Amino acid sequence: MRAFVLKRYGGPEATELREVPRPEPGPGELRIRVHAAGLNPVDFKTRQGQLRVIRRYPLPIVLGNELAGTVDATGPGVTRFVVGNRVYTRVNKDVMGALAEYACVREDLVAHMPATLGFTAAAGVPLAGLTALQALRDVLRVAPGQRIFIPGGAGGVGTFAIQLARNFGAHVSTTASPRGEALVRRLGAEVVVDYTRSRFEDELRDHDGAFDLVGRDTLARSFAVVKRGATVVSIAGVPEPRTALVDLGGRGGLAALFWLISAKTRLQAARRGVDYRFLFMHSSGADLAELARTIDAGKLEVIVDRTFALDQVAEAFAYLESGHAKGKVVVRIADDV
Repeated sequence: MRAFVLKRYGGPEATELREVPRPEPGPGELRIRVHAAGLNPVDFKTRQGQLRVIRRYPLPIVLGNELAGTVDATGPGVTRFVVGNRVYTRVNKDVMGALAEYACVREDLVAHMPATLGFTAAAGVPLAGLTALQALRDVLRVAPGQRIFIPGGAGGVGTFAIQLARNFGAHVSTTASPRGEALVRRLGAEVVVDYTRSRFEDELRDHDGAFDLVGRDTLARSFAVVKRGATVVSIAGVPEPRTALVDLGGRGGLAALFWLISAKTRLQAARRGVDYRFLFMHSSGADLAELARTIDAGKLEVIVDRTFALDQVAEAFAYLESGHAKGKVVVRIADDV
């Protein structure tokens, strides 16, 4: 089968589209014929080697973290799916493999696709959708009437986060360029700060929580727009100790490292009376089923910016890395998407 393979850590030259053996499903696994795969910043960060301190992959390895397709075969013990089911998943973090014609995934990480979506749109849901859901529901515990700040709302995670926060009954503020303003307003953002003209901390105050999608100085400035005692959760800042203890399986050595590298950020948060939390989302078939129900109820729209053929996957990575995507970037693996 064809697959997009990481040969070594580095730039685009460290990857190639090549023929590899088709995988066989083990106990509790499904083999999925991949119709489409979504791209995310974690994909190029993995290629660059930025995540090696957290997870070292045996190279070469097939890249890709989310997909939509049809069940092609089942391993021993599979009970919830049969051959031919239309499914989507955020694949095993330790294995990856979504950017290929076939992938094997544990049954508990898979859900039936939203009935109202095709494969291309469904492939753009799992990683970004799960990230937004878990940050808002589990960390920020968003409740009706709250004011939530989501900087960078026009991107892949942001387009889900704005809608989910609104579904939870919150009022949403975000940042966007003039090109992205109409999109984030349509998705439910009530206050939109044009980051090319204004500093958001000069215009926003007293929010009940923030979900940072940008990192760098945006994260530090976000501490100024939330109430004392509020939480700011980030997927783009620096990991802090709870990241290792809660999200990465209780790795004490990693928690100590994260304590050191996050010291400046945690101090900035503490000076503002704010709780800082970095989140690594976890794969969950149950949460994907919840997202599917929300999509089928017409309460969550999937925004796909551009699609690329598998032969164009290198171009897809370059476009994603440019930072201009509004919504998700998806790679079509099969012709019948």
